[in-house]
Amino acid sequence: MAFLDYYNVLGLDKSASQDDIKKAYRKLARKFHPDLNPNDESAKKKFQEINEANEVLTDPEKRKKYDQYGENWKHGEEYEKAQQDYARSRGSRSSGSAGQNPFEGFDFNNYNGNYDTGEYSDFFEDLFGSRFGGGRSSGKRGSYRGQDYETQVELTLLQASQTHKQTFTVNGKNIRITIPAGVEDGQKIRLKGQGADGVNGGPNGDLYITFSIKPDHRFNRRGNDLYTHIDIDLPTALLGGETIVDTLTGKINVKIKPETQNGSKIRLKGKGFPIYKKDGDFGDLYAEIQVKLPTNLTADQKNIVEQLADSLK
Repeated sequence: MAFLDYYNVLGLDKSASQDDIKKAYRKLARKFHPDLNPNDESAKKKFQEINEANEVLTDPEKRKKYDQYGENWKHGEEYEKAQQDYARSRGSRSSGSAGQNPFEGFDFNNYNGNYDTGEYSDFFEDLFGSRFGGGRSSGKRGSYRGQDYETQVELTLLQASQTHKQTFTVNGKNIRITIPAGVEDGQKIRLKGQGADGVNGGPNGDLYITFSIKPDHRFNRRGNDLYTHIDIDLPTALLGGETIVDTLTGKINVKIKPETQNGSKIRLKGKGFPIYKKDGDFGDLYAEIQVKLPTNLTADQKNIVEQLADSLK
């Protein structure tokens, strides 16, 4: 498999901060998300690379190993353990002559062998087996937990308000999940065992899904409450009446009290956003009143307004 430069994938260099990495990931993940690029295999591959790069570079321990060992970072623990075993072997010899350091002159970053985890273990067994009394026949290959995956699922506000099933693809694997109503923007969930397969009987990795909710032109969400605005004309504001308000579940008629002031709010209890994993519980909807003043008045209309103004003095 060709070496994947995670910094290059995200358009960054090694000095990038965690904020730099997060910003680059979000920008690129949205650009190459499979939902926005259907039937585009190159975008799908790029999206997978972006997720893989983000998963490694946002984890301090993984990033440290990647920076130190490059394309062989996944086997850094084996390399370090082999060094430790070699040091212990030298210390246990009474003669003090442990032989030449098997790592001397070895360019780890430019090793051209097969990087499969199991076969890479064979490399160390070949290198150290006879020296440490090991060898392939003396022990069982170690098992390794599969790599965790991370992806982003974009939802509209309406989708986030409804429990629904959704299928998406991560590293060539189709995954179908039920998304509960009420998920928040930036909320992350873990799907155990849905990451990369384990090696030599090791457990599978996990899949982490972060939800991104698109802005909505009708509603502004704050927690479980929704905020919107409604326009009413001047006569309705002065004399009262009815108007129509949009909610997530449809339009409803709302009564307007006489002498309603511009900027006042109407609270519609239980018409807000569903509360996460609490069936039947909702936040509230707040509708701010915006009084639309008439324009292009005729002479007669202006006269009526003047008479009204005089009567109110």
